[in-house]
Amino acid sequence: MATCPVCGSTVDEAAAKATSGFTAHGASEQDPTKGTRQFHDGKWVYFDSLECRSKFLVSPDTYTKAS
Repeated sequence: MATCPVCGSTVDEAAAKATSGFTAHGASEQDPTKGTRQFHDGKWVYFDSLECRSKFLVSPDTYTKAS
């Protein structure tokens, strides 16, 4: 399980990656109500909603901590 960096909710990584269908042109689709993810700074970051992902994309430094 992953943790959403925006709100702290638990996200099921497998559900966020699971294919729920295909577009007319064969691209895989995921169900965003199951969680979503974004590749950032060399790793996948998981979110519990599209709203949290949008907030993260506007200002990722707000939600990431320097090592």
